[in-house]
Amino acid sequence: MVFNTGAALLDAIVLSVVSRDPEGTYGYKITQEVREVIEISDSTLYPVLRRLQKDDCLEVYDKEFCGRNRRYYSLTPRGRELLGTYEGEWKQYAGKITAIFEGGVKA
Repeated sequence: MVFNTGAALLDAIVLSVVSRDPEGTYGYKITQEVREVIEISDSTLYPVLRRLQKDDCLEVYDKEFCGRNRRYYSLTPRGRELLGTYEGEWKQYAGKITAIFEGGVKA
């Protein structure tokens, strides 16, 4: 992709992916779903997850799977609030960009 993905957009994408399952989802699955829309490495994604956890947007718990612990992430109330803010901002931003591409906005 030729467009850079800033920190806020990456946060929004991660929060959106995590929000799809109320029970939470695990790191590898998050990575795979995010990679469906943007190119991202594990070394980029896991610090985002840790930062969102530190900022009280994600809660983390471990759950046994096939004899190993799997780390799950779920949204906190603050994470849901932030996701709602991102969704509203994105709709406005995307609408303006689309309008420019379609010739509807004049400088």
